[in-house]
Amino acid sequence: MNLTPQQIDEIINQHFMYEATDDVDGVVASLAPGAEHEVIPSPYGVLREPGAIRRFYERLFADLKGEGVTPVRRLYGEGFVVDETIWHGHVNDGRQFLCEGKSGPVSFRMLHVFELEGDKIRRENVWCDLAAIQQQLGVRAS
Repeated sequence: MNLTPQQIDEIINQHFMYEATDDVDGVVASLAPGAEHEVIPSPYGVLREPGAIRRFYERLFADLKGEGVTPVRRLYGEGFVVDETIWHGHVNDGRQFLCEGKSGPVSFRMLHVFELEGDKIRRENVWCDLAAIQQQLGVRAS
């Protein structure tokens, strides 16, 4: 199934709306059966089991409170999309970013790479600007 950029935008924007509203059920429903999810860096690694993905999002939504996103660019390909944004919000617990116990306001660049299967997400890989997060949370590089 060849998707147009507009159709891809609908799929990805709906997924992001579920994330923005802390809707775990919506996020999980936006994923294809057997989907793969990975945030880099993250202590959780690659997640493939739906229950593990659900638990990841439950922790994520407890640890972070988004305040807004600034779109940078979105690139489309056959069956995939690359989405670059700057995320703005508050970290309640930095464990998601290897900064356990740290908290505070942050803004950082995120790069999502989505692979699609029909109208579902088959793979979601997310890269976060760890250096920016750590600097804003007061973590010194070693």
